[in-house]
Amino acid sequence: MNDIAVRRSVLADGRELLYFDDPGTALPPERRIDERHLDPRPPTATMRQDVLTGEWVSIATARQNRAFLPPAEADPLAPQSAANPSEVPALYDVAVFENRSPSFGPATGGVPDAPESLDDLRELGLGRTRTSVGRCEVVCFSPETAGSFSALAPVRARTVVEAWAHRTRELSVVPGVQQVFPFENRGEAIGVTLHHPHGQIYAYPYVTPRTNRLLDSVDRYPGDLFADLLDFERAGDRVVLAGESFTAFVPFAARWPVELHLLPHRHVPDLAALSDDEKDELAPLYLRLLRAVDALYDTPTPYISAWHQAPVATHRDRVRLHLEVTSPRRSADKLKYLAGSEAAMGAWIGDLAPEQTAERLREALARADAGAA
Repeated sequence: MNDIAVRRSVLADGRELLYFDDPGTALPPERRIDERHLDPRPPTATMRQDVLTGEWVSIATARQNRAFLPPAEADPLAPQSAANPSEVPALYDVAVFENRSPSFGPATGGVPDAPESLDDLRELGLGRTRTSVGRCEVVCFSPETAGSFSALAPVRARTVVEAWAHRTRELSVVPGVQQVFPFENRGEAIGVTLHHPHGQIYAYPYVTPRTNRLLDSVDRYPGDLFADLLDFERAGDRVVLAGESFTAFVPFAARWPVELHLLPHRHVPDLAALSDDEKDELAPLYLRLLRAVDALYDTPTPYISAWHQAPVATHRDRVRLHLEVTSPRRSADKLKYLAGSEAAMGAWIGDLAPEQTAERLREALARADAGAA
């Protein structure tokens, strides 16, 4: 394993903070303590069931108070200074902490009206509510006040991958958590409210609607769905990049103008199950993929990078870890907006042929690799 140290701390209001140190870091083992005077954490939100779909909606009103595009000198994810009493007390390589205004948590399983089980959540009824137990964490990729994952050095990218794996492992055993989802939103067109290079991790108290549809496909498919999908895509002309342990491709039925999936070659349910060798390969490969997405145009591409993992208590042997990077950018100056058919009915219409997108991404990857050489 890479020599990545994990150091635990606590913020002034009791939230957990973890530092992940790069191998060979120049940072000292001891870190400054958070000495701010903070208001108590907001109460855990309440979920309401949409009886028409069976889906759960967390009504988290405390999120209205979160920071919105602050200037660099007031960046809440930068290391604290005399002028900026931010969320992270000390200089760091990678930092992970509990969100101050979470959609789920801070309460976990066992509190009043928490979901009792997946069967409990599947029942239908008018006016059903449950406590939004779980956890939401912020993952700071760098102390820099601007940028994204693609700007990281390979060593730092590997530290972030280790942080994702570590948090997946620990959050998966938190009482009441049913699924762990690391992701990065990049760009104001996606709705980003902080320019600081960061991502998030949601630990949900239910299996998400998208994953439930996947579980249905896995159950109905007569074989190993992910193994056959990987063989199918590797035999086609939509592969963008292939390594020893991972293959990235534009999917056969891509919905978004830019859509790039990545699958490990062996079955692993989540990031925590990757070997050290696989994580060593993943970090630089993932950097190359994101830099290819940025090289499509002359300006950075907005995207959502989503790590889909198996639920913590079901289908562990049949749902494989996979990455989906999507962007609404359909040309240099145009975005795809989800209007009537997609937003209201979930009936997608692709604007570009997936084979065309794959060719453009391969060309962009070659440009990005040449620029990095």
